[in-house]
Amino acid sequence: MSLALPAAAEFPTLSAQDVVYLDSAATSQTPLAVLDAMDAYYRETRASVHRGVYPLAAEATERFEGGRARAAALTGSTVGETVFTRNATEAINLVAYSWGGANVSAGDLVVLTEMEHHSNIVPWQLLAERTGAELAFVPVDTETFRLDLDALDALLARAPKLVGVVHVSNVLGTVNPVADIVARARAAGAVSLVDGTQAVPHMPVDVAALGADFYVWTGHKAYGPTGIGVLHGRRELLEAMPPFLGGGHMISRVTLEGSRWAEPPTRFEAGTSAIAEGIGLGAACEFLAGVGQAAVAEHDADLIRYIDERLAEIPGLRVFGARERAGITSFALDWAHPHDVAEILGRSGVCVRAGHHCAQPLMKKLGVAATSRASFSVHSTREDVDRLVEGLGAVAEVFR
Repeated sequence: MSLALPAAAEFPTLSAQDVVYLDSAATSQTPLAVLDAMDAYYRETRASVHRGVYPLAAEATERFEGGRARAAALTGSTVGETVFTRNATEAINLVAYSWGGANVSAGDLVVLTEMEHHSNIVPWQLLAERTGAELAFVPVDTETFRLDLDALDALLARAPKLVGVVHVSNVLGTVNPVADIVARARAAGAVSLVDGTQAVPHMPVDVAALGADFYVWTGHKAYGPTGIGVLHGRRELLEAMPPFLGGGHMISRVTLEGSRWAEPPTRFEAGTSAIAEGIGLGAACEFLAGVGQAAVAEHDADLIRYIDERLAEIPGLRVFGARERAGITSFALDWAHPHDVAEILGRSGVCVRAGHHCAQPLMKKLGVAATSRASFSVHSTREDVDRLVEGLGAVAEVFR
């Protein structure tokens, strides 16, 4: 199968290094178009945004806000519902602190899943410690690697305040039925938050169609720069939420007696913005839209089928994930520790992640301390999979 997707030559690091990069679930490579857009800001329109009225500042603001518009368009949201944060973790903390602090009290229930990244567990634990709220978790079926939706319904019967769920598991690659989960949550009177960090780079995402009250993702896993993430929030919820951080820019008026807040999204973007990063994120969204998220999903599906065929050749190797999944494959060998596997693979230029992947509760449920993880990108190929399998042969020579 061959799709007209960008090759490694469009990613400077891959052009400079002889590596097979299979760690895009941690951080994707950055295409030239993104680097060029950020470089152009620093070279041509370096100025602060929003407050300057001279042409240079106006041009910088136009480019920065253009990034917001492209992020909203890529995910079916609106500019007024698209908040820039430092990353998805900060976006979830913003919701937990601002919305949660105003709406969650002692005895209230927050429902999460055993599949969540730590970034969608720890902020709610902190909220529960502050408020006396209760956390409950939807189990993962370790045979199907899917959520137990009957258990979700049982928890929804307890009228939770919020349901938080990952769109695509960063360990299992499971694509959760988030539209259905969100609809069930709303019927139970709960607000929903979806962690779309692994979804946006791999498949079409339409926040409006999903119906999520909050949807978060991050730039550096979607071909953009580090230091910028996105919170899409339902407008009426954002308008009712107090600020997360206070300072310049996020106000409409300040006096010595008190302050009034700006409208969203400005209310949640205190201080000088990450300007180059916002511009870079816009370029990344344009890049991804040009490739086509549906084409990426088709490409992923082909590589998942192929990697499953090749890994099945290796004795003592277990894959953690359903056959139908996004571009993530976690695996463990009976005869080698994941960290040793990753280190030996790295010697031959094959880059995979090893560890608990910021999902220790899920690791415990799976009965392992860690896994090795290969994750695909638009530049990944079947030849990359072959290099991985060859590298695992070298691992076997060491340990067997």
